[in-house]
Amino acid sequence: MTRFALTRRSALIGAGAAALIAGAPLSALADETPFAVGAQALGAEDAPVTIVEYASLTCPHCANFHATLWPDLKAQFIDTGKVRFIMREVYFDKYGLWAAMVARCGGSDTYFPFVDVFFKRQKEWTGGDQGQIVENLRRIGKQGGLSDADLDVCLGDEDFARGLVSDYQTNAEKDGVRSTPTFFINGELFEEARTIENFAAAIEKHM
Repeated sequence: MTRFALTRRSALIGAGAAALIAGAPLSALADETPFAVGAQALGAEDAPVTIVEYASLTCPHCANFHATLWPDLKAQFIDTGKVRFIMREVYFDKYGLWAAMVARCGGSDTYFPFVDVFFKRQKEWTGGDQGQIVENLRRIGKQGGLSDADLDVCLGDEDFARGLVSDYQTNAEKDGVRSTPTFFINGELFEEARTIENFAAAIEKHM
């Protein structure tokens, strides 16, 4: 059942074709779904600095950022209340969309732990043909506490998929995002080399 739903969706959301899909924004579904909807955030709501990252779960550069700089950024600035971090997903391919759906399947509390796993194990779960990738995603979902029934529901929900793509289209177009990862710090595009020192300097500038 799930494979059929995913195969049918792949006719709609083929690699490079996700941007062609239009649907209701995910905010319109917020009261009707148990999934994590909208941009997901970490850190104090009243933090003086907000960092927005546009990232694809299939992007190697994004995975490298989360492996090398993310732990320090989180420990030094997010966990200390200086920064509120907002994640906005980019769907350059169908596999990134499906991974995002799994990450959101259990709600906001498990979203970032799933994102961490998808980045850490990116080479592993993106290997193989489409059927193998689907099985890899389901395996990670179950290891994170989701049931087969949970995964059937969230991966088979076309309104959910269309809402995610609609939000991605709207936000990426508004901010002129063309590559990943892309960062904005208090609304300003961060164009420096991605080092913890440069992030720290940009954050301090906005404190």
